[in-house]
Amino acid sequence: MFGFGMPELIIILVIVLVVFGAGRLPEIGGALGKSIRNFKKASSGKDEIEIKAGRPDDDKKGS
Repeated sequence: MFGFGMPELIIILVIVLVVFGAGRLPEIGGALGKSIRNFKKASSGKDEIEIKAGRPDDDKKGS
C-alpha cells in the first residue's frame, strides 16, 4: 500500500503506545472503528436520516 512492512507497523504501534498509553488504546481503537464505519455508511450513497429519541431541550413547563 504505502510500502509499510511489519517492522514499520511495529514502530508506529510502539510510538502510539508511548504517546497515548496502554489505557487509552481501546478507546482510540473504538473511535477509529466508529469513524471508519460512519465513513463507509456515508460513502455508500444512501440518504437516510437517523432520528434518536431524547429529551427536549426547549421544554419550558414552569414558565
